[in-house]
Amino acid sequence: MSEAATTLTLPAALTLRDARSALATLGPAIAAAGDSTIVIDASALVQIDSASLAVLLQCRRLAEGRQRGFEVRDAPVKLVDLAKLYGVAELLGMM
Repeated sequence: MSEAATTLTLPAALTLRDARSALATLGPAIAAAGDSTIVIDASALVQIDSASLAVLLQCRRLAEGRQRGFEVRDAPVKLVDLAKLYGVAELLGMM
């Protein structure tokens, strides 16, 4: 990757209960990233549900709205499978 990257780490739990607080943290971090590509480190995720995908899709929208690249790295298999089931794996770069 030739451009700078800002890595944001997801918490261990990202379910419906956690989504609002996660976005309250991630949104401003994306806004503060300047010209960096946004890299979401999903390696810590253990508890997920469809809200996890909603959070990631919103992060992608925020990054694209600022004309920044967006990547999800080290997604657990369960999250990748859920993204495939919902048809958003390619959008999130999980293919």
